[in-house]
Amino acid sequence: MSTTSATIHRAPSGSGIVWKATLILIPLLTLALLLWLRQLEVNALRQRTVSSYGTVPSFQFVNQNGQPFGSAQLAGKIWIADFIYTTCPGPCPMISSRMNELQKPLEKTDVHLVSFSVDPEKDTPDVLHRYAEKLQVEPGRWDFLTGPKSAIYKLSHDGFKLAISDGSDAQGIPVHSTRIVLVDRHGQIRGYYDATEADAVTKLVADTNHLVREQPR
Repeated sequence: MSTTSATIHRAPSGSGIVWKATLILIPLLTLALLLWLRQLEVNALRQRTVSSYGTVPSFQFVNQNGQPFGSAQLAGKIWIADFIYTTCPGPCPMISSRMNELQKPLEKTDVHLVSFSVDPEKDTPDVLHRYAEKLQVEPGRWDFLTGPKSAIYKLSHDGFKLAISDGSDAQGIPVHSTRIVLVDRHGQIRGYYDATEADAVTKLVADTNHLVREQPR
């Protein structure tokens, strides 16, 4: 009698089904966890408060286009300020680079950028205009200001509470803070961010976006 070989089909075992289901569920659960953690981060950002450090006094100088620019042009706006000078051999290029990084993430807002020169005698409007061009400044978004030296130094020291020196007691070059300052729509200082720190832009963008939500146009 001949024997005929036959293929025997076995039904999947219970353990096999569980294993396949696990392989499918793990990525889904991981994605759900990541989305949940992201939502927690967003909620925390929305609920936190941004401190206040006093009011910026009124000022008016001249921008890189030779036009008057000051508190009147910034009224009702959120703005970000720094103090630099174009021939700076120290941290100014980094500070300006940090400011430049802010243009893209804030492009859909009305947030304004303002850079005050601490060497206004050399940083004429023409010099500042060339400096702005090198940084590929978005027109109407970022102003570089020059004016009376005593007024700029007083604004930095008394208004923004930042250390500053004209260099007369050091090496003959201006010495100024590396901090970038966030100001709200009411002229209140809401944050200081050291441009030399790696996460300065991340923190600044987060706080600025918080203010944009807190103080809509």
